[in-house]
Formats: sequence, structure tokens, C-alpha cells
Amino acid sequence: MTRSARRTRTLRTAAAGAVALLALGACSSSSSDGSSSSGPDSSASSSPRPSGTVTVFAAASLKESFTTLGKEFERQHPGTEVAFNFGGSDTLAASITAGAPADVFAAASARTMATVTDGKDAAGTPVAFARNQLEIATLPGNPDGISSLKDLTKPGLKVVLCDKAVPCGAAAQKALGASHLKLTPVSYEQDVRSALTKVELKEADAAVVYKTDVKAAGGRVQGVEFPESAEALNDYPITLLKNAPNAAAAKAFVELVTSAGGQQVLTRAGFLKP
Repeated sequence: MTRSARRTRTLRTAAAGAVALLALGACSSSSSDGSSSSGPDSSASSSPRPSGTVTVFAAASLKESFTTLGKEFERQHPGTEVAFNFGGSDTLAASITAGAPADVFAAASARTMATVTDGKDAAGTPVAFARNQLEIATLPGNPDGISSLKDLTKPGLKVVLCDKAVPCGAAAQKALGASHLKLTPVSYEQDVRSALTKVELKEADAAVVYKTDVKAAGGRVQGVEFPESAEALNDYPITLLKNAPNAAAAKAFVELVTSAGGQQVLTRAGFLKP
């Protein structure tokens, strides 16, 4: 065999070997069903997919916006369910520190969130996701002609406030203090929704609540703004809880709330950006 023929045969053998290696590589990188098995499994390296029920403890003033976000969360993550417990932030915080099973806590003030963080029940640092401002809720048409916070001190006017221990009550006391006003309500309510309901049922002439609650009530009440409310803004923090039964879903829900889409839902409800 000539040198040229031997060289040609060698090149053909090398080419055939290369083709075989390529074919073997293709076979080893694909499973029998055609899926790729080369490299790390992306599903294994990513965060666990949310599933099951995520339990969210949230301030009563978040009811409408969080209910909307809960439905969106379930749409984005088929097979999940969001179970809400709405109420006064102080009551919810006390329940969490007492061991109530929950995944997420969204409070209406940093002070009530501190109950949970001080008790070592929060996983990480809470994040402020919204801000709320007070407003006076009156009967439709404002029959008593209320135009200021001072008007709530009129003799014979039945006014309801949130309890001083809950965020809306603490904010109302701060606003009254800024105005150097003293107000004795006919009742102190355990959460902002209870205060608003008193007006809706005509059991009270007015209540100091949040703007978001007045907006959510629609035509059942009428809102009256007052400048002192700027002195008593409440930041709303949210946190994943340390012993969350469903940590993966809890993390995903917090991410939704703080996302651009979540912020749009909150803004439409009347919340201010943090």
C-alpha cells in the first residue's frame, strides 16, 4: 500500500471514529423519552415548586387586596390554596407567639410586627410593602357636616375608634395628639373593620379608620380627609414565619406581595407605597 493510500485510510478511520463519538454523546445526553439528561437537573437546583395550603395571618385592613392576591397566587401556582386569618394585628401577633400554625404574617404596623420578631418567630427581617393613612368615615352624605378631626368632638356625636392597642387606634391617638384634641368615643373596637361596621350599621355617626377601608366600603360610608393624618402614617411589614408549615409557598406568597404586580393591587386598593 502506498503512503498516500495509507494516509487516506487513516483519515477515513479518524472521521468514522469522530462520528461514532458524536452519536454516543447524543445518546448519552438524551433519555428514551427524548428528554435531556446531560448537565445538572434544573428542576432539582431551583426552589421547590409551591404546593398545598399556605396560611396567611394579615391585618383586617388588608382583606380586599390580599384576597385578590390570594386568587392570583392560586392561579399562578395550580394546586395551592391560600387560607387567610384576618384580624387585629396585635391579636394575630399574640396568636403567632403562642404557637398558632401560620406561614406568613402581614401586620399594620412595625410595633405589632415587633411582637413577632422579638419572640424569635420571624424568619429573617420583615419587609415593608405598603403604607396606610387615616380618614374619617361618616354616614353617606355626611349628615353631621364633619369636615375636620376637631368636628368629632362635637357634643352628642357618636364616634368610634379602634382600640389603642391596635395599629389604627394607635395612629388615631397620634393624630389626636398632634391636634391637641381629646376625644371620648362611644366604643373602642378590636380592629378597623369593626369600627367601620359601626358606621355602616348606623350605630355610630363617624369612625377614624384607614383610607383603604373607606374605599372598600364603597357608597356605604363617606370619607373625610384631615391633615393631621399625615402625622400618623402606618407602614405595613410582612414576613415569612420561622416555623412555617409550608415555607416554600410562604416565600412565594411574600414575593408576590412585594412584586410589581402585587404593588399594583395594593395601590388600586388605596395603599401608599412604603
